[in-house]
Amino acid sequence: MRWIRRTIALLLGLLLVAACGLESGGAIPLQVGPGSIRPVPALDGVRITVGSKAFTEQLILGYLIEFALSAAGASIRDLTNIQGSSSMRDAQLLGQIDLAYDYTGTGWITYLGHETPVPGAIRQFQAVRAADLVEHGMLWTAMAPMNNTYALATSTQTAQETGVRTLSDYAGLAATDPDAAAVCVGTEFNVRRDGFPGMTRAYGIAGDKIPKRIVQDAVVYQAVADGTQCRFGSVNATDGRIPALRLVVLRDDRDFFPKYNAALVMREKFADKYPQITTIMEPISRRLTNETITELNRQVDVDGREPAEVARDWLVAQGFVTIR
Repeated sequence: MRWIRRTIALLLGLLLVAACGLESGGAIPLQVGPGSIRPVPALDGVRITVGSKAFTEQLILGYLIEFALSAAGASIRDLTNIQGSSSMRDAQLLGQIDLAYDYTGTGWITYLGHETPVPGAIRQFQAVRAADLVEHGMLWTAMAPMNNTYALATSTQTAQETGVRTLSDYAGLAATDPDAAAVCVGTEFNVRRDGFPGMTRAYGIAGDKIPKRIVQDAVVYQAVADGTQCRFGSVNATDGRIPALRLVVLRDDRDFFPKYNAALVMREKFADKYPQITTIMEPISRRLTNETITELNRQVDVDGREPAEVARDWLVAQGFVTIR
């Protein structure tokens, strides 16, 4: 019965992916030449489809893959900017995407259905890698040190006025003055197990008592900084708008949120056929620290630069590729 349910789920996913227009794709947005990444004969002319989700960091990560493999000689098909984790995951399972960067916490909680994260970045990665390979034939590799975990943030002014610095402090505020704990949450964070429902359970917060606005993720940051619509909000820890708007990230003192290290994900058969991809991407992943990716995100979300240009210019500055 399990294989029947899985088949039905994949067929429904195929309909969703097709409805999203993912059957088309596009060309790589900018051209690059070899740098320290040299042409790889085994990848020469190989058509590789790269995907990403539809937010700044994911777009940057997707373009990093595209430019790196293009410099190695592959023919890239661009399927970045997919709405939602589940849609991108379905596209990968269905073979419409060959590889993408994804997050270990998302893999463990959302894709594999576990309630409790595994402590530690390495252990979380190893657990996801082992389970997803067995259950779905998906290989996780080339993990980066960057950890884009979910978090709750507030403005510097609100932190000073309330003294709230940790999620336990926030729980105390919500219990004594729910209106003062008004929160804006992104659409995914509002429903995910590793988002608002799980966070409120872990900290004993009566989530239904707090004034809550469900908004697009991009809206949360300025809304929290202004303090008009909400005093607290869900953020991603590596978002460039956090330092730009001088937001204060509340410490997760009960370690509820999983680690969300970025790692390359592809089907096992594809990885076995092209092991050179991991070799190319590992040095890039190693340099993707929280500080690095936050700065790249800031250049897009604050300075208004294009994600593809930011990704390309960083690869050029690191010597991986050259501008053609």
